[in-house]
Amino acid sequence: METPITPTEPPHTFAECTRVAVPMIQVLGRISGRWSLYVIMALMRGPMRFSELRRQVHGVSQKMLTQTLRELEEDGIVHRTVTPIIPPRVDYELTDMGRELQAPLTAISEWTERNGDRVARARERYAAAKGI
Repeated sequence: METPITPTEPPHTFAECTRVAVPMIQVLGRISGRWSLYVIMALMRGPMRFSELRRQVHGVSQKMLTQTLRELEEDGIVHRTVTPIIPPRVDYELTDMGRELQAPLTAISEWTERNGDRVARARERYAAAKGI
């Protein structure tokens, strides 16, 4: 297995950048989907039934919640447990890998809190310079 490139050792060639960026783009694209972060953050509190999740994730439709949960399950971030009773009970919870997202998501959240105003001002300057 190749050694990952760390922040202290940035990639130097396009091939190295691609090797690092492509998998990262794919994963970030999935977890940053419209509803994925809400679902992940809700499940960080513990397992939930579909109806509980729907109440926690305000504004999500049943169809979109179902689709989001399937995608997160496909990626190994969410585990779905069906209890064969009548009616069937379905619970969702983060896998170990899903719980590992807490640290990087917290870091991104903290970075956003520190830099959100700076980003907004940069966008304003850009728009003013471009006459937008």
